[in-house]
Amino acid sequence: MTFGKFIFGLIITAIGFLIVWKSDWLMNNFGRIGFAEKHLGTEGGSRLLYKIIGLVIIFIGFMYATDLTDSLLNWIANTVFKAQLPS
Repeated sequence: MTFGKFIFGLIITAIGFLIVWKSDWLMNNFGRIGFAEKHLGTEGGSRLLYKIIGLVIIFIGFMYATDLTDSLLNWIANTVFKAQLPS
């Protein structure tokens, strides 16, 4: 694991945190999402979707910073497709 990869992972995590923290600002500037309003709640579906997207980005950032993305992808390939990725 390199120091640059760790820093880049933390930057991705910080972007995800900002999306979760400022979900109301995102909704006011980019508008409501019809799918989210219909399926995720009565009045807060878009905010919830923005927060879920932010949490996924935070998770990806931490995985990248700790160099676990290759292990996760290998596990998914092995579980779903019954194939081993080359190392």
